[in-house]
Amino acid sequence: MASYVFCCCREGAFGQGHVQMKDLPSVKLDTSFMGNDVVIVKNGRRICGNGGALANAPIAQNKAYFEIKIQCTGTWGVGLATRRCNLNKAPLGTDSESWVLRQDGCMFHNSEEKGKLPDVPQEGDILGLSYDHIELNFFLNGSPMATPFPGIKGTVYPVFYVDSGAVLDVQFEKFYHAPPAGFDPIMIEQSLL
Repeated sequence: MASYVFCCCREGAFGQGHVQMKDLPSVKLDTSFMGNDVVIVKNGRRICGNGGALANAPIAQNKAYFEIKIQCTGTWGVGLATRRCNLNKAPLGTDSESWVLRQDGCMFHNSEEKGKLPDVPQEGDILGLSYDHIELNFFLNGSPMATPFPGIKGTVYPVFYVDSGAVLDVQFEKFYHAPPAGFDPIMIEQSLL
């Protein structure tokens, strides 16, 4: 769903400086930053095939939240990555450019396991992710997993990968579960005109 921007006026209400309402760009999977064998459908909200994809916006605000719904199990992962991450290679988390939670509940960065969720997400589950530029946290069906993923550096984007029949739906707004207090949907930065 698109967000709207209201108008601003320079010379009185709806006078010479009136600007029409326009659609703001929405956060979705980025077809410019995806693996060669990835398929993105449902208006940039579903990933299937083989490989990874980034969101079209980095996390620039202080506190951001997004979700996935595991539509079909297989090999999958979700987390954060820089644009230097190799999106043609699953699983992610094998280099210094990605921090991901894998389908077995293990968190990986630079080929090292950094932690494990107490509960493993299953088909049909909703996995929420919050990031505050200090750590990435996970929520399974609305419940906090209390297993933070620290040490994330640089300009990072939400990243998702699939293989072996996995299908993930991503939610960047209109969440299944309420974000933690103080966390909002990812916002696209826009320059002022």
